[in-house]
Amino acid sequence: MKICIINGPNLNLLGKREPEVYGSQTFEDYFETLKQKFQDIELTYYQSNIEGELIGKIQEVGFTFDGIILNAGAYTHTSIGLGDAMKAITTPVIEVHISNTYARESFRHQSYLSGNAKGVILGFGLKSYELAIQSFL
Repeated sequence: MKICIINGPNLNLLGKREPEVYGSQTFEDYFETLKQKFQDIELTYYQSNIEGELIGKIQEVGFTFDGIILNAGAYTHTSIGLGDAMKAITTPVIEVHISNTYARESFRHQSYLSGNAKGVILGFGLKSYELAIQSFL
């Protein structure tokens, strides 16, 4: 099984950015934990702050991987293009958020991605990614 985790803008700052919301662990460190926990799964990771690069990655893996876990960050609430990319591929996508977006600012309550996702997991911190992986098993 092949699963690609795709993270969007500012998620490269995990461990430094708003630790009260996002925690103090870097995603790279957490990714190593995921790889150890799910050794039978080929996990890959990609992060970009650029919307077009995220769309390109979704298109690249969206016909050959078994699953995509997408945390599009703020693009969740603004990007019709990411939603269209999800709709265009055959690989199922789980939309993930570290924080509970419904407990935050009202503009974070809308997602242009959810309608094209297999499911949505939010508010469980970094464990949201683990729950997403388990949803593919």
